[in-house]
Amino acid sequence: MKGRIILKGLFAPYIALIIRFTMMLLIYQLLRIGFYAYNVDQFPHVTLSEMIRMMVGGLKFDLAALFYLNSLYILMMGIPLPFKYKASYQKVAKWVFIITNSIGIGLNLIDYAYYPFTLKRTTGTVFSQFANEQNLFKLTTDFLIGYWYLLLEFVLIVWILIKLYDLIKIEYKRFTGWTFYAVHLVSLLIVAFLFVGGVRGGWAHSTRPITLSNAGDYVKSPEEMNIVLNTPFSILKTLKAVTLKEKNYFPENELEAIYPVIHQPKDSAEFKPLNVVFLIMESFGKEHIGFFNKELDAGQYKGYTPFLDSLIEQSYTFTRSYANGRKSIDALPSIITGIPSIAEPFVLSIYSGNKTTSIAKLLGEKGYETAFFHGAPNGSMGFSAYMQLAGIKNYFGKNEYNNDDDFDGIWGIWDEPFMQFMAKKIDTFKQPFFSSFFSLSSHHPFKVPEHYAGKFPKGQLPLHEPIGYADNALRQFFNTASKSEWYNNTLFVIVADHASMIHFPEYNTTPNFFSIPIIFYYPGGELKGLSDKLVQQIDIMPTVLNYLQYDKPYFAFGSDAFDPRRDNFLVNNIGGSYNFFMGDYFMTFDNERPSSLHNLKTDPSLSKDLMKEEPQTLDSLKRHLEAFIQQYNNRMIHNKLTAE
Repeated sequence: MKGRIILKGLFAPYIALIIRFTMMLLIYQLLRIGFYAYNVDQFPHVTLSEMIRMMVGGLKFDLAALFYLNSLYILMMGIPLPFKYKASYQKVAKWVFIITNSIGIGLNLIDYAYYPFTLKRTTGTVFSQFANEQNLFKLTTDFLIGYWYLLLEFVLIVWILIKLYDLIKIEYKRFTGWTFYAVHLVSLLIVAFLFVGGVRGGWAHSTRPITLSNAGDYVKSPEEMNIVLNTPFSILKTLKAVTLKEKNYFPENELEAIYPVIHQPKDSAEFKPLNVVFLIMESFGKEHIGFFNKELDAGQYKGYTPFLDSLIEQSYTFTRSYANGRKSIDALPSIITGIPSIAEPFVLSIYSGNKTTSIAKLLGEKGYETAFFHGAPNGSMGFSAYMQLAGIKNYFGKNEYNNDDDFDGIWGIWDEPFMQFMAKKIDTFKQPFFSSFFSLSSHHPFKVPEHYAGKFPKGQLPLHEPIGYADNALRQFFNTASKSEWYNNTLFVIVADHASMIHFPEYNTTPNFFSIPIIFYYPGGELKGLSDKLVQQIDIMPTVLNYLQYDKPYFAFGSDAFDPRRDNFLVNNIGGSYNFFMGDYFMTFDNERPSSLHNLKTDPSLSKDLMKEEPQTLDSLKRHLEAFIQQYNNRMIHNKLTAE
């Protein structure tokens, strides 16, 4: 064939691999443009600059998809054995490449037609969706006939792919000696390193493997994530995804009476434009805080948060407050969007692209400036992507801090200097504003800065010393913030992301695995008190909005913690099993039926199961949990997480 590129030498397979991967990246970008063009009516507000940003962001997802699809081909080309240069071997490798990438191309083209019906990229649930179809062949035939032009495009693109592949030829040459094996072994290790980074979306210690929600880094609204993504990635990343099932325990009118999720404004309420600052503290489980545990150690326990203890005395807090999850990735949607994670983290679920309500969006519509601070490298934990989806306009991370002298070497900037940076940055904000901070120093490997060595108690757990450091960082932040003019007009919410590490047996129970502080502090007001009302992370958004007398209807799974009514409940879920709290009672539920019932007030150690003794109580809790499940599942499935 004229115009062929003939590759010779030891590195010929790797050069061919790079060229063909570049070729596939170009094809995927063209497919992305085609996806947008076919569905342009679904994306009416996308500008050219935004489209370019989405295309650049899409490269990360295209690389991940291509690495997954071409893993066998990469291995065939990288194997450090000389027979891979033979023409027969290269022919087999060619058809492995063509077939696997044709599948990827076909999947992308299917979503040209399928997207208007689902408003999302096809996910791994498609297999269970069509598993029981008896007329699958007819459905496929009808699709191909109805969308014959997509079939024609598929054939044309695959034909072009074959022609482009054949433009590159690896010339066979017999290689012998240790040089060949050494060079190819090192090359294979480099390819393996690139493969790991490609499928994870980076190599940083704090980088989680990318998932669908990371596309939020490049868009203004959740539906635009579908332009950034590609269909093979969406399917491969959700093959093991949890799929919620629609539930219909109650008719709609009865469901709304049991568990309403659209919150209505108070009559004639005038909105109070207070600044709002959320301080989310890593691993600040309630056990580590002296204020809540004065009876431990025969009354001698002091805890590891002397500053927070003093602040609580000037705040409104709760003796029974809980996280909705056990991981940091569960916390942000619970706190900022009011969405708990059920069975798997919301931001990793197939529903992460749903249109949501968040406190940042609602306050942003009131003219608030909105910001999020996290000292890790930008993109860590998927936080920056989530903030885009939550409507937070300004993100400040390690990149914006821009001083690696304060880098802890693993996670990010130490809490104290980063919180000082935050305080000074907030000084530049126009009031009113909403700001949120997520700490990181009270985390494995449990270190403190060298100049603080020996300053904080070591305690019984390795976590205790960095808890003391993070508490001191809070002290220094409030010292600085209290000198600013915005301070007295600010409602602070201090909350842990989750509980972590247990020392006292009193905390070694399932309920207390989720026990955290939730503290409301308003230095310019009279918001002080201590309540034993049940409160959870998803209650924070409605509590703050109601305190500000927000004057429009809004969606929230949680309830107002300051409401005098005490018929609220709270829920958390691990691996599909529910923990359900209501009144003094705690019920576990295995996704089909109750599995235990305990009275936490009279039996905090859960030594006596009351399922048989209190059937009416059990039925009441089960009824309310079923109402939550119905609201949660059905609204997730049908993308109804707003008041609209």
